[in-house]
Amino acid sequence: MNTTLAFVSTLAATALVANAGEISGKVTLKGTPPPAQAIAAVKADANCGKFHDTDVMSRTFVVGADSGLANVVVYIKGGLEGKAFPAPVEKPLIDQKGCMYEPYVSAVMAGQTFQLQNSDPVMHNIMATPKLNKGFNFAQATPGQVNDKVFDKPELGVKLACSVHPWMVAYVSVLENPFFAVTDKDGKFVIKGELPDGKYTVEAFHQKLGAAGAVSQEIEVKGGKATAAFTLELK
Repeated sequence: MNTTLAFVSTLAATALVANAGEISGKVTLKGTPPPAQAIAAVKADANCGKFHDTDVMSRTFVVGADSGLANVVVYIKGGLEGKAFPAPVEKPLIDQKGCMYEPYVSAVMAGQTFQLQNSDPVMHNIMATPKLNKGFNFAQATPGQVNDKVFDKPELGVKLACSVHPWMVAYVSVLENPFFAVTDKDGKFVIKGELPDGKYTVEAFHQKLGAAGAVSQEIEVKGGKATAAFTLELK
């Protein structure tokens, strides 16, 4: 390799590492949510019932260790104004397995391609009903069928449903930058990316609590690191 080219490549790699950032933390729920309920229609369905030996439970509130709240979208809401970011090349997968959507909550960047897959030997029909983006409604009749989709505009909590199996629901949040994460079963999250040091507004959004129940806070990334703790309240 040319010495000059090697030097430039080294500088580029160094800059990439220097700009790497990470925001980690946890979201907890204050209050007692209604208990999960068995979705009786799943077991009662002649096709879907055979996929499950036990009851399939609702997922409105999934609370783990130390009141950690799952399925919360945590994202940078402010501090990146005027900056443009390419949509990630990764294609997140939303699967239909056992007549349920997996994952229940996901997030993509506006303009990012995501995939919808049917892993069941049963026909599903995927209907998206966004308010700001263009919706879609199509059938997946073949096991293993995958369709690519894109939402162009930021929008929290786009609903996906199945017209054939009405209990099948999932939510996709569409963000304006690539700095976001969805909390795990214990409410923990990690946002990673080429995020420079600086001050940012970070928001935690839960589908059931909606925009009125979302919580924002100011954080500062120093040395590529920052932590944030959120408490969402069930009123």
